[in-house]
Amino acid sequence: MSRKSSVDHKEDADFKASHNHVEEAPIVVEIDTFRVLGLDPEDAEFYNNYSEEKRRKTTRKVDVRLVPMLALLYLICHIDRANIGNAKIEGMVEDLGMTGVQYNTVLSIFFVPYVLLEVPSNILLKKFKRPSMFLGILTTGWGIIMTTTGLVTNFGGLMAVRVLLGIFEAGFFPAAIYLCTYWYMPKDLATRISYFYTASALSGAFSGLLAAAIAEMDGVGGYAGWRWIFILEGLVTVMIGISCFFLLIDSPALSTKWLEPDEIRYLELSMFIKQGGMFQEERRFRWKDLKMVLSNWRIYMQAYFLFVQSALSYGTKFTLPTITKAMGFSDTVAQLTSAPPYVAAAISAVVFAKVSDRFYWRMPFVAAPMVIVTVSFAIFLGLDGALSTQRGLAYFAVVLCCVGIYPIQPAAASWNANNVAPEARRAMAIALNNCVGNIGGILGSFMYIEAEKPKYHTGFGLGLALGVTGLIMSFVLEMTYKRGNAKKDKMSVEEIQARYTESELSDMGDTSPLFKYVL
Repeated sequence: MSRKSSVDHKEDADFKASHNHVEEAPIVVEIDTFRVLGLDPEDAEFYNNYSEEKRRKTTRKVDVRLVPMLALLYLICHIDRANIGNAKIEGMVEDLGMTGVQYNTVLSIFFVPYVLLEVPSNILLKKFKRPSMFLGILTTGWGIIMTTTGLVTNFGGLMAVRVLLGIFEAGFFPAAIYLCTYWYMPKDLATRISYFYTASALSGAFSGLLAAAIAEMDGVGGYAGWRWIFILEGLVTVMIGISCFFLLIDSPALSTKWLEPDEIRYLELSMFIKQGGMFQEERRFRWKDLKMVLSNWRIYMQAYFLFVQSALSYGTKFTLPTITKAMGFSDTVAQLTSAPPYVAAAISAVVFAKVSDRFYWRMPFVAAPMVIVTVSFAIFLGLDGALSTQRGLAYFAVVLCCVGIYPIQPAAASWNANNVAPEARRAMAIALNNCVGNIGGILGSFMYIEAEKPKYHTGFGLGLALGVTGLIMSFVLEMTYKRGNAKKDKMSVEEIQARYTESELSDMGDTSPLFKYVL
């Protein structure tokens, strides 16, 4: 399918010389909110005439095959990294002879390879024709590591398996976000990310429920209950990892068994249009792309939202069973009462994302959750450790905290992905965003100090500070995007055509005057 116009554009020789142009001027077509470079008129007509009913049907077919699988993978991903919090209150720390801040160190060491390997992982992903193979290898690998976690006998062994877990899990989330950007238009992205990201919230609920049930196996086969938590959940992960090779979809071109030719054409045109045209399936790594991504300062501002979310979500997930236990609940009840806040969090993530996509506006749906987070941690600080005497207010603050934390990720991840092009740079930018953002997981590992319970002044104080600074950052970032768009709007299509060649505009990516930032 040709996407370059066959219309020859002849330029004046003097104009060529003075501007050093060696190519014909580009043809720019406006479709929806996009200025698209090099789109064949027949393709433009096909896309514009593809009915709304057909678009919904095609999107539903993608939804059914992609979102549930990513949600399942993300669910087990978070259960496997966070079930250590459930194992802790079932006696893991005492059985392994851990003292002081060794538990916090074990939590934080996971994030060292996790952070360092996210960008290389997405670069490696581009080498795979079938992303399902890559994700299947990762999932099966961390499932094996999770199973062996139930066999460790000391602090050193636990540290080793957590490092290996970080290595294998590092590539999953950026690859999942990349797959979503591949299949969906920007206006549909936040909702789809929220669908599988809610699995992160639900993992907190399932983790507590599963842990409460599995811990009853204490003594079976000579293993403590906390060991069975790791062993059984790890074996399930291995089976799901193997299923990726057969069930996870890859690209429209490789989906002829379940997509009609017109549906494939529509989806491929969607990919071409949403990044402004000149789409090429680029599997060759270019240092220039990496340099442009690393020097894009807005990505680091975007990453701060994920830093906040990561610190708060991991800190809460690792410590929530301990916090609910401090309210006066028994071990089993503490596991069970840690579930409802995550259900509320999953609902809030989807609702916020749907409204964000409805208005095609990201900033308010980062800012509003930050406000909720700020209020919840202000309540915690005001309680000053009186979690058991004011149990109702304390539990309300826990629910409010989770409701605020989990909508941040879908809005922030889609905001970042919407504003980077072309495809190769987007894959790197998604990984870099997560890489920098997940450093927050290290902070989250040390936010709640055992010696401070139940007041946790450090943890609750940091939560309050992160919410306030995240709120401020959301306003500042939107202002920079508005200024960027205003600068681009000063150039007319005619000026752009006169000043740049097709290859120049294509290579500029999101810095091109044709590319409009999503607010």
